[in-house]
Amino acid sequence: MLVLLAGLFVVHIATAIMLFVSTIANVWMVADYANASVGLWKNCTGGNCDGSLSYGNEDAIKAVQAFMILSIIFSIISLVVFVFQLFTMEKGNRFFLSGSTMLVCWLCILVGVSIYTHHYAHSEGNFNSSSHQGYCFILTWICFCFSFIIGILYMVLRKK
Repeated sequence: MLVLLAGLFVVHIATAIMLFVSTIANVWMVADYANASVGLWKNCTGGNCDGSLSYGNEDAIKAVQAFMILSIIFSIISLVVFVFQLFTMEKGNRFFLSGSTMLVCWLCILVGVSIYTHHYAHSEGNFNSSSHQGYCFILTWICFCFSFIIGILYMVLRKK
């Protein structure tokens, strides 16, 4: 049981770090024809990330930014609650609070990435048709899966 909780803790920390990276880095869409990428915050061309997004004032990208920041916040809160419950909870109880907080993180990731996918993943406004998703987009979907698994495992596990 201790090994399972330690492994879950490590995966939770890795998920939080991946959420930070995927939200901060500007590689959500990558152009095939040039050294250019688009993130949640800026356009990057030739390694220079000074360009602002052409759609930066749209409500959809602001919603994606907000939900990704909320997912990071809920992931960290869930981690802190898990550590707190680990040392204060009585034996036999379940980690309901940390599990439900992690599932809220999962929901925020789902909403944020779904909005981005619908509005910008295949949009002609990013680049022309010769572009593909960057590692941040893929990393966010991986975090989506991990946060769901972690949330469910927190809900199922009992402290022994």
